[in-house]
Amino acid sequence: MQPPHENWTLVTEFVLGGFTSTRGEHLPLFSCFLVMYLLTLAENGILVLVVATERRLHTPMYFFLIHLSCLDIWYTSLTVPKMLSGFGSPSGRIISYPACLAQLYLFTFLGSTECFLLAAMAYDRYVAICVPLRYQEMVGRDTCLLLAAGSWLAGFLTPVLPVYFMSQLTFCGPNEIDHFFCDASPLLVLSCTDVSLKEVVDFLISLVVLLASSFVIIVSYVRIISTVLKIDSLVGRHRAFSTCTAHLTVVSVFYGTLFFMYVRTKVASSINLNKVVSVFYAIVTPMLNPLIYSLRNTEVKRALYRSLGGENRVKSPL
Repeated sequence: MQPPHENWTLVTEFVLGGFTSTRGEHLPLFSCFLVMYLLTLAENGILVLVVATERRLHTPMYFFLIHLSCLDIWYTSLTVPKMLSGFGSPSGRIISYPACLAQLYLFTFLGSTECFLLAAMAYDRYVAICVPLRYQEMVGRDTCLLLAAGSWLAGFLTPVLPVYFMSQLTFCGPNEIDHFFCDASPLLVLSCTDVSLKEVVDFLISLVVLLASSFVIIVSYVRIISTVLKIDSLVGRHRAFSTCTAHLTVVSVFYGTLFFMYVRTKVASSINLNKVVSVFYAIVTPMLNPLIYSLRNTEVKRALYRSLGGENRVKSPL
């Protein structure tokens, strides 16, 4: 890394640019993001509560779903409150250099963990459909704990090198990050030093995380599709594959945006487009995940009705 020049004034804090808008547009944007954030907290919180209190849902699939919901709550809470404070006053947009690196580390940690959790959930669906007679043996309590702990640990270790190399860069102004949180690409644009090594490290680690987790997901679903197609009954095929629909939808949305955002080496890409895509996977997707997993899931809906005291009104599934 290039050492600081003696005439450089080192940056000690950054200003989050957020979304460029006139003052009259602040209230609609603030209201929209606030509603989405509150919905994310409410939906994921209710889903965690329902799964935790309903004994019938104490299965590996819902065990991983609780982890995913908790992760989505932390994911949005890491960025949205700070973004909302920026709409209220200029001081709310200021973030210190250490806090910026911490936010970058935690955001990368949680995003990577979600990749590994989705891979673990794909493995669970593979065993349930392809080798159901060995399900209890292959996806028992100890295995679930090991997969969950491994996902969180791998996610925690993922940002170590990228954030270390980021901390070795020099920032000497300007200090306005053209984003609503401290993400790697807009930070690299502000660096006064050579960022080529940092770009390579980011690219390789992002590629390893995405390819490793997506490989497990792809192999699992290839086996699942192969097994489902061998089922003679159309009803049997539909029932088997319907258990994977929600997970496959979440995977498609989440991985599609991540591949677009991070498996690139150029930092000077369209920042405005990056912000839109970031909103989608950092705010919109965590809000949609609990709906995707519950709207087509009879077990979750029945458990929710029971929690609300409406068991007698629940009709039997068709």
